[in-house]
Amino acid sequence: MKRIRNLFAIALGVAIYTFGFVKLNMAYQLAEGGVAGVTLIVHSLWGINPAYSAFLFNLPLFIIGTRVLGRKALTLTIYGTLLMSFFMWFWQQVPLKIVLEHDMMLVAVVAGLFSGAGSGLVFRYGATTGGTDIIGRLLEEKMGFKLAQTLLFIDALVLTASLVYIDLQHMLYTLIASFVFSQVLTIVQNGGYSVRGMIIITSRSTEAAEAILQEINRGVTYLQGQGAYSGQERKVLYVVLNPGEVRSVRAILARLDPDAFISIIDVDEVISSDFKIRRRRYER
Repeated sequence: MKRIRNLFAIALGVAIYTFGFVKLNMAYQLAEGGVAGVTLIVHSLWGINPAYSAFLFNLPLFIIGTRVLGRKALTLTIYGTLLMSFFMWFWQQVPLKIVLEHDMMLVAVVAGLFSGAGSGLVFRYGATTGGTDIIGRLLEEKMGFKLAQTLLFIDALVLTASLVYIDLQHMLYTLIASFVFSQVLTIVQNGGYSVRGMIIITSRSTEAAEAILQEINRGVTYLQGQGAYSGQERKVLYVVLNPGEVRSVRAILARLDPDAFISIIDVDEVISSDFKIRRRRYER
């Protein structure tokens, strides 16, 4: 049952992504990165349908993928890629037009929303739509290049090449769509998850921990720390909070120890039966 649900979610994600791709990117000449962007270039120059070229471009990447992806990941990637080609073809047959030609800024934002939401669902359930991430993983494994940097470089090349069929104005709108895409992708992939971690070094660690426990009702973990210069040992506090609670903890430290060292970090996910993003206030 869980597997069927995951496959359905991946199909829904691909359907959302390709809807935006066909009805916005193709219709309003917005470029795209990766293999999808290459299919747009080929479509503009030679009229080849992206539904077909996407599959042809990804076919050799599947062969490469057998060396860098596990069986499950490769299977889901093939599944996602086949769905992408199908839905690209399907949405072109649907006589629906999103009329936004008088507001390209809105086109860019909506295109980013569709692509981010669709890709976020696909990635969240362990699949991809093929493309350059396979190349990125291969270069990371064989040559030590970082995946994110490789993908950024490839996308930059594809977007630059897209100037052969779009003007600079449309390219700037494409960059806006890419920014919206990245923001929405993160939100959807993490399920709207928004959590902060705080590392606190203070001379009043016991009082600070007690105040966080009672006033914020969050668990606190002691880490043993030692100053490299002073050699002084201290208890370092680590606490995970929702964003709204960060201000409250900062107020507690400002009250107890204005000289405390506080580091605030983004937390992608917390796996714990005890942790809840929203927690009821402590009641005496």
